[in-house]
Amino acid sequence: MSHETANGPIARKKSVVLPIFIVLMIAAVMGVTYWRKHRPLEITYEDISVSRGDLEVSIVATGVVSPENRLEIKPPIAGRVEKVLVAEGAYVKKGQILAWMSSTERAALLDAAGAQGPDEVKKWEELYRSTPILAPIDGTIILKSVESGQTFTSSDSVLVMSDRLTIKAQVDETDISQIKLGQGAEFVLDAYPDETVSARVDQIAYDAKTVNNVTTYEIDVLPLSKPKFMRSGMTANVTFLVATKKNILLLPADAIKTRDDDSGDMYVLVKSDTPRGKPVEKNIETGLSDGKKTEIVSGLKEGDIVVEAQFKLSDKKSAANPFSPFGGGGGRKKK
Repeated sequence: MSHETANGPIARKKSVVLPIFIVLMIAAVMGVTYWRKHRPLEITYEDISVSRGDLEVSIVATGVVSPENRLEIKPPIAGRVEKVLVAEGAYVKKGQILAWMSSTERAALLDAAGAQGPDEVKKWEELYRSTPILAPIDGTIILKSVESGQTFTSSDSVLVMSDRLTIKAQVDETDISQIKLGQGAEFVLDAYPDETVSARVDQIAYDAKTVNNVTTYEIDVLPLSKPKFMRSGMTANVTFLVATKKNILLLPADAIKTRDDDSGDMYVLVKSDTPRGKPVEKNIETGLSDGKKTEIVSGLKEGDIVVEAQFKLSDKKSAANPFSPFGGGGGRKKK
């Protein structure tokens, strides 16, 4: 007596159909993949004219505005600030009075005299003079830590000065050979993207820094004229001017090829006068390049036409495609 359930035949049919479906899907995927890989290449040529223009080669780096020499001014004794004479951002000369201070004893004496009236305070101010805080160097006040009437200890810095602000730029070791002292540069601060500031290379570090396996050298970039909006800690994008040439022959760098032999000669493809018109190779000598455009030193003249090969896969089915439903010819055979 059969104990087969009503769903038994359906289950067996499903178990047979599913593997067949999977096999067909795999075959279809393999066929499409094979067809894509074996599509013939179509080669077209784009005409490019040799023209004259200007070429500038530069190196771009990021940096931070920092004081070249940061000097903290700390009074020799504890006391109280009587009056601050300068503001942050002020440029001062060496020996200029920045503030007046009282020692702890003088401050206590003046406070006691104040209880007896202004005349008593004036008498003690003339007898016991306040002490000036002087600028030790020419420079800019970049930080004011105290206000008039505030007390301080001998370890507190009441003012911070900088002789000048520079850009500390990080340059990759592969580019460091192209940077020299006094070399021209320019930078743009992130806070003022529309303002380009001319500068020069003032110092090149001898000690490298390595972060995440990237080795860089710190370059000090000094503005030729410090803008008023420049502040310590600002982020800057620096461009080092390596070389500039004007009115030279130029070609796109992609149109220039290098021979695979030991000579390493450079060449371009030019149109041929033969009936078939297949481009021919022509040796050239190149000069300055910024990676996009390259100077042509010899081998071509202004107005010459070179061609650049453009490759793309054809949409036609390959003759070697075994998965074509009409055989290897890519189409239905005529009877």
